[in-house]
Amino acid sequence: MRRIATLAVAALLLAGCGTQAGDDGGDSVSPSPSPSPSSSSSDCAPVGELHADDNGRTVCLTVGDTVRVALDGAKNRPWKPVSADGSSLEAVNSGIVLLPGDANAAYEAVAAGRTKLSSSRPLCTTDPGRISCQALQDWSVTVVVT
Repeated sequence: MRRIATLAVAALLLAGCGTQAGDDGGDSVSPSPSPSPSSSSSDCAPVGELHADDNGRTVCLTVGDTVRVALDGAKNRPWKPVSADGSSLEAVNSGIVLLPGDANAAYEAVAAGRTKLSSSRPLCTTDPGRISCQALQDWSVTVVVT
């Protein structure tokens, strides 16, 4: 009885998996479709504002959307201005930066394509008279415009 129950559970599990057509020469089940790129997924998520903890993400915009970047730094560990490598985004007015060390930027999606936004800051404090290091904390986000 236990063996029959185990076989029944295994059959149910395998029934939901599907196989790729054409490889086994017999009847096969197609796998369920993957989510479309326009649906929200972890690969490309829509966003309105980016922060330091978004480092390494890929986000999606449509032409006409705006994305803001707000990197909170400190006077002794300032972020460099955000740069955009690509032609799908155009810089727009991001407002006033009130705190020394912060990097704020805003971009409008103007054409389909990919643009990499990036910045960096010292990993160690830059206070005079203190030991410092040459290491940098890099930040980058890939923006996909459709």
